[in-house]
Formats: sequence, structure tokens, C-alpha cells
Amino acid sequence: MEKKTSRIKRSKRTRAKIRDLGVNRLTVFRTPKHIYAQIIDSTGSNVLASACTLDSQVKGDIKYSGNISAASVVGKALAERAKNAGINKVAFDRSGFRYHGRIKALADAARESGLEF
Repeated sequence: MEKKTSRIKRSKRTRAKIRDLGVNRLTVFRTPKHIYAQIIDSTGSNVLASACTLDSQVKGDIKYSGNISAASVVGKALAERAKNAGINKVAFDRSGFRYHGRIKALADAARESGLEF
């Protein structure tokens, strides 16, 4: 349980800094089987764009939903949806997870598809 509480403390610290910036944030949550990503407005009340491995469009492009290649597909899909919503610049909120593996793959794919962090 201490591992989870440490992650939540890290996420609160990050979100407080992002709130001071006053920009939209790209937040990521991962489980062993899936990865979820959302772009939330600066007030924290509205989801502007989202993508996850459970989406029907994303699900067709992946073989297994809990690996790096699936995270890359989610990152590309999220960046495309953000562009359609008129969003170009976001702050990256990794929700206290370490920046490696699936989290890094999602961020890199979103950057390559045109989002600015």
C-alpha cells in the first residue's frame, strides 16, 4: 500500500505545479492491461480529448493492450483528437508513475504527432 500512497503524493505535487501554470494537462493512468490518457482543461472540470486501449479505433490497431506499442498507438490517437479539438500545447501529468516504458512511449508518440509539452 505504501507504493500506491507514494505515487499519489507525487501526483498531487505535480498537479499543484501544473495548476499554477494554468494550462491544459495531459494526464495518464496505467494498469497492467490498459493505459488511459486524457486532456483536461486548466480548471480541471472538463475532459477535452481522451484515448485508451479500450477505444474501438485503438483496439483494432493493437494486438495486446498492455505493452509499449499499444501505448504508442494511444499517444498518436490522443494527439489527433487534441488537434481536432484545437489543442496544441499541454502540460504532461504522469500521475506519479515513473517516466519510462509505456508512459514514455505514450509521451513520445504524442510529441511526434504534434502535441507540445
